[in-house]
Amino acid sequence: MTSASRIGEVVLEVQDLRTYFVTKWGVVKAVDGLSFYLRKGETLGIVGESGSGKSVTALSITRLVPSPPGHIVGGQVKLMGEDILQFNEREMVKVRGNRIAMVLQDPMTALNPVFDIENQVGEALKIHKHLRGQTLKDSVVDMLRKVRIPAPEIRIRDYPHQLSGGMRQRVVGAIGISCDPEVLIADEPTTSLDATIQAQYLRLLRDLQEETGVGIIFITHDFGIVAKMCDRVAVMYAGKIVEQGNVRQIFNNPSHPYTEALITAVPKMEEKAKRLYAIPGQPPVLWDLPNACAFAPRCPYAFDKCHEEYPPVFEVGDGQLSACWLREGEGAKPVAAGGGASTSAAPTTTTEADD
Repeated sequence: MTSASRIGEVVLEVQDLRTYFVTKWGVVKAVDGLSFYLRKGETLGIVGESGSGKSVTALSITRLVPSPPGHIVGGQVKLMGEDILQFNEREMVKVRGNRIAMVLQDPMTALNPVFDIENQVGEALKIHKHLRGQTLKDSVVDMLRKVRIPAPEIRIRDYPHQLSGGMRQRVVGAIGISCDPEVLIADEPTTSLDATIQAQYLRLLRDLQEETGVGIIFITHDFGIVAKMCDRVAVMYAGKIVEQGNVRQIFNNPSHPYTEALITAVPKMEEKAKRLYAIPGQPPVLWDLPNACAFAPRCPYAFDKCHEEYPPVFEVGDGQLSACWLREGEGAKPVAAGGGASTSAAPTTTTEADD
């Protein structure tokens, strides 16, 4: 878990980000008004069911949304104060892999099967650091050693199919950190790993963050991983952030019914249950979203207003925000219309969850 004393200035600020896909069924609002921030040395978890817009958020930040059919139609993505949505493609090439890096969930599709490990880890170092020859080879070996791959001097000649799943994911991690990025986006990087290797990989990411101070956006649907990895959490549903706050707030006092349902769905080792809890119903169709709360049809607490109007974002605690009409009844004050938080809503200190 990240030490609060190591968390520094804001390195990434997303404001009212909107990414839509034009399809034959209609306009899919995959990301619809997202706002959040990330500090140096901090891990922000983005959680939600499949189809909630987590991966499209990552692709939008790196300007990798396939177009057509996808289009970033609004908002700002500020990297150290610069709005990279205004960059041209040549400027973005200098950002991707250098200042913002990604670790994808499937290393077999992230790695090219026809190039060896030295070539793939060294590519970003060639492009951004202009390394060549023995200096490049030594840097690749050093990157593999950082991610704890044994005998890196030998492994650099291997191809992806010669490595185990855990080793391949470590190689993808080495590519991600090779240029000392300010932001590392980890898009469900432990999905294909077994429990033991998953724990080792999460520990590795924490150690690398301690060493480099990189800010990490950790995309997952697993609240167990969130408890181990993250300092703050943003909960997504139907393209919007419905709640965000620090880990302890979210786990101890979830303020949105969707967050509460996700936490309830996590099996507890100390409890014996004949049947695991599942959230009733299905996520909404994104090309036909209601003008009200999208979670209302599945929510056990929904009342008439929930089906009529989308709620504003209410501040319910020290930096904890929730887009739920229930909070209005508790006297909470709205801070923004419909989607997230800026740095102005950030708490002055960071509270961690118990590891």
